[in-house]
Amino acid sequence: MKIITALMLAVLLTSCGQSASTETVESLAANPERLKELRTQCKADRAKLGDALCNAVAEATRKRFMGNGTPYTPEPTPKN
Repeated sequence: MKIITALMLAVLLTSCGQSASTETVESLAANPERLKELRTQCKADRAKLGDALCNAVAEATRKRFMGNGTPYTPEPTPKN
């Protein structure tokens, strides 16, 4: 009985380790080399990297291309 309890405790502690940290959109947008590397990997094997990381890569790419997403507001037309 003690062996089973010790084994269960060991398995529980092993599974409670820190999970792999996902990179944030901001950190990816700030590091273009890493972003380019991950874009290539996502194109090659999205299932291996996971949807969360590939979605963050896509969002960071959009942010770098489009900027902060400030909408275009045209000048008001003068009334005659």
